[in-house]
Amino acid sequence: MRRLMIAVSMVALAWGTAASAQMSDPKIAARVNKVLAGTPLIDGHNDLPGEIRRAGGKVGAPDLRADLSKPKSPGGRGLMTDIPRIRAGHMGGQFWSVFIPASIDGPIAIQMTLEQMDIVKGMAQLYPDVFEMAYTADDVVRIHKSGKVASLIGIEGGHQINDSLPALRQMYAAGARYMTLTHALNTRWGDSATANPQHDGLTPFGLEVVREMNRMGMLVDLSHVSEATMKDALGVAQAPVIFSHSGAKAVADHARNVSDEVLGLVAKNRGVVMVNFMTTYVLEAKNRWAADRAAEQARFNAPPFGGLYIGQPDKAKAALDAWDKAHPAPAVTLSMVADHVEHVAKICGVDCPGIGSDFDGIPDTPTGLEGVDKFPDLLAELARRGWSDADLAKVAGGNVLRALRESEAVAKRLQATTQPSYATIAELDGPKNIDPELNPGKRAAQLERRRCPVRFRKPAATPSTAPSTRRSARQGWTPPRRSPAASRGPGCSGSGWVALPTSCGSNRRRTPSGTLCGATPACGPPQRPFSRPGSGMPTPRTGWRSWT
Repeated sequence: MRRLMIAVSMVALAWGTAASAQMSDPKIAARVNKVLAGTPLIDGHNDLPGEIRRAGGKVGAPDLRADLSKPKSPGGRGLMTDIPRIRAGHMGGQFWSVFIPASIDGPIAIQMTLEQMDIVKGMAQLYPDVFEMAYTADDVVRIHKSGKVASLIGIEGGHQINDSLPALRQMYAAGARYMTLTHALNTRWGDSATANPQHDGLTPFGLEVVREMNRMGMLVDLSHVSEATMKDALGVAQAPVIFSHSGAKAVADHARNVSDEVLGLVAKNRGVVMVNFMTTYVLEAKNRWAADRAAEQARFNAPPFGGLYIGQPDKAKAALDAWDKAHPAPAVTLSMVADHVEHVAKICGVDCPGIGSDFDGIPDTPTGLEGVDKFPDLLAELARRGWSDADLAKVAGGNVLRALRESEAVAKRLQATTQPSYATIAELDGPKNIDPELNPGKRAAQLERRRCPVRFRKPAATPSTAPSTRRSARQGWTPPRRSPAASRGPGCSGSGWVALPTSCGSNRRRTPSGTLCGATPACGPPQRPFSRPGSGMPTPRTGWRSWT
């Protein structure tokens, strides 16, 4: 196995060296520069806003005009994006990801998404000579001609809309132009590629999300979703879909990549697959190496009970370092990313591939694609392989620009005949995902909570165990009390303890029949529970701010 890894690395390095020599060819460089002068280079996915939030959430710290490629501290890593390298990379457009962790759920997910969107807009305000917000395909073209980078917003997960079509519409109004249907976990209405299947694709509400996105003109992003979800979305989509950062599964067999079967469906849909730079998605051998390394890491130290050196971090680290030395990671290169682009074009057509780097959202990059300044080198590699200037322009940004323009045309047509959807997940999906392994009593209780999803709590044993008055005032929490049957409303049977805030808050819930449980009709529209059904993972309260 070790000899195989070394051989793969040597071949990869040889490919990378050959490609680098060709990229220095002045004729190829001139061709690429000409292409990028006429067509905006549009990257489908960059996580810089999340890095800014992790640094404190203040736009300007770090200063994007500086060279941010160097780590600030030993053992750290620099950023892959800054203004000097954006200029060097001839960037014309960028979909900035407004990612929040998939474990965050409920109203706080909407708040955090809006705060991320504010960071993107803040970048355009602080650096107006570099960035300008774009909301249409015509905006992108105009901004590119002015010498600036058209900044678009992409929401990276359906969990960020809190199962609310009105919230989805308001995010579109605030500037979002694509939404990834799921991230790393399933939503209550769609399956992720990296979670155990729960819905066999999209639920009826999930299909309604796709229809409403088409009606608005928001691109449906199928990166991160399961193959069943991809097929369901493509089955109802009336506008081109995109994969904002995914590769070809036939080149590297990873759940995050796109199969040839789906590529055929994308071709019929006139969609776009924007190829990702994540090394474990680019090279299957790197993914296997990473899995082996994770297994060794767990073997050495897996708190709280497992591992040969549990409780001895120094020994565990030394053992892992020795394993790393004996098992070098396979090299991943720019040329391998070009292989994905070519395969997508071969199966789906030259109108299909694009670029979706995932810069500043990935731990490492292929050799030759270390930052946003390297985009022209990828186009140069394709030119070396015989791609025409017209086809290079399509990959650079022409394809996704065309998809955005067609999505706008579909939206204009649909809006003339179709009203906004106010469907709810309760109406379309009903009680679902009930664990069949539960005993009858627990299963009935779970059904009851799905039908009337208030937060049930046990009363505090003593006053001392309740949150402090200061915490209550800050978070809007009031001690739980017994809810009389009259306040629960029809369909809310049972005698659980129900949190009843003094004002209409996020614990107010509406039953499928439309009556309110633990509230009055004046309390307004329903909201979903705070925890993800079936996940066993509570989600943060409103007011929680830190990242995980």
